[in-house]
Amino acid sequence: MDLILKYFPNLTETQIKQFEALESLYNDWNTKVNVISRKDIDELYIRHVLHSLGIAKVVRFTDGSSILDVGTGGGFPGVPLAILFPNCQFHLVDSINKKLKVINAICDTIELTNVKTTHSRVEAIDGTYDFIVSRAVTAMPEFTKWIKGKIAKKQQNELKNGILYLKGGDLTEELKNYTAVKAYLLSDYFEEAFFDTKKVIYLPLKYKK
Repeated sequence: MDLILKYFPNLTETQIKQFEALESLYNDWNTKVNVISRKDIDELYIRHVLHSLGIAKVVRFTDGSSILDVGTGGGFPGVPLAILFPNCQFHLVDSINKKLKVINAICDTIELTNVKTTHSRVEAIDGTYDFIVSRAVTAMPEFTKWIKGKIAKKQQNELKNGILYLKGGDLTEELKNYTAVKAYLLSDYFEEAFFDTKKVIYLPLKYKK
């Protein structure tokens, strides 16, 4: 938890309590449903919570923004972002229902009311969103096919609506066809070695009917 306050020192008392509660809740649920790998659960705050919050170093979502989290798994990056931006709406989607049940239970316990979950493939989701976030569920060309038509027309953030994708490693080949893409190095924001190769990939997308 000290790690979160190190980089986000202006949290409210409610947000601090919500972030603090995540460790015991995820540890408890992970004994029943494997939502986080065994080797990662001990480093929940750096590998999952802070990693998710890397997106918040790239953009501060304005109140009223809508964000779709594709392939959310155990609730990352959606749950930490929803805690940080309580006046935004987060829609977390995954094809594995038991993980969503864990997310729902955790959100209920910490009284996180701006999260909705859906058990579905993202292609079947209706509606449009300001941003679509994810943690490396597939290569970008495939991902853009999945979320086609899901970007909102109205702009209300400093960054143009589009994809915010958490990924690591050399992405030169994967991103070579995207002229508007921008990579933000998380090592510019966080000093821990875990973030040395981690990035937020931002791809603005135009609204399409």
